[in-house]
Amino acid sequence: MASLRELRSKIKSTKSTEQITKAMKMVAAARMRKSQLAILAARPFASKMERMVRELALLEVRADIAAKQAVHIHPFFDKRPEGPELLVLVTGDKGLCGAFNSNVIRAALEWFRQRKGKKVYCVAIGRKGRDLVARLKGQEIEMVSELVGVFPKITFAHAELAGQAVIDAYLNKGVSSVTVLYNEFKSVATQRLLTAALLPIPVPEVVPETVELPDYGFEPGRQELLAELLPRHIKAQFYRILLESQAAELASRMNAMDSASKNAKEMREGYVLDANRTRQAMITKEIAELVGGAEALAA
Repeated sequence: MASLRELRSKIKSTKSTEQITKAMKMVAAARMRKSQLAILAARPFASKMERMVRELALLEVRADIAAKQAVHIHPFFDKRPEGPELLVLVTGDKGLCGAFNSNVIRAALEWFRQRKGKKVYCVAIGRKGRDLVARLKGQEIEMVSELVGVFPKITFAHAELAGQAVIDAYLNKGVSSVTVLYNEFKSVATQRLLTAALLPIPVPEVVPETVELPDYGFEPGRQELLAELLPRHIKAQFYRILLESQAAELASRMNAMDSASKNAKEMREGYVLDANRTRQAMITKEIAELVGGAEALAA
């Protein structure tokens, strides 16, 4: 059994750990509320932008078919022959957030394993993802861009940097597809790992006449409008994804710190109980020695 001094030292250190984890939980909770509001504001814009782009693309498909021309909307819609792929890996910059980073890293390792021996590109957002790619050996992985130290203060400028890096790689490096791997924020208790295809944007080759599409007025023209909207659409999706990941990380950290605080409290209470038992045993032993000494003197 540990001595009373050792138990008191453990009680003190465990209490300090409990106070730190409680403080980290409160900080994560405050930041998560702000991030949650940012997501609620960004989701409708990204959704409307995606809907508009798809409708414009469908209008272009219908116009090309009516003119008996080959359907060609924009390079972002083209189905390219098999070539190098690009992975956008979104992780956190720090640990102590439960399984948030490990889930993404495990999925990324599986993604790279399936493409072993092939040329792949990567955009790493978050220090954990950047470090993972740096550790991988024996695979042709070219880092296109990296953003570290950006969480939990994501702005649209970060989305523009990442989005432009992906657009440049897709247009200039012969990338056949772009995949994003990140955690989606569902609720404070739930985060969902998602593998989403970002490029090329899927669009049907035939649009039946029964499908009703909005009658937009275009200035200067539909193709020019699409060319301007598509890069903004990609960056808007990136902004939403980064906000989703940020909120998911903060929620995961809040839950992890809550569990750590509870565990530290249980450990501290166990050490206090052991210390009380040890002190009681010492007192009992001293009383027994006193009584024994008094009896010996009386005899």
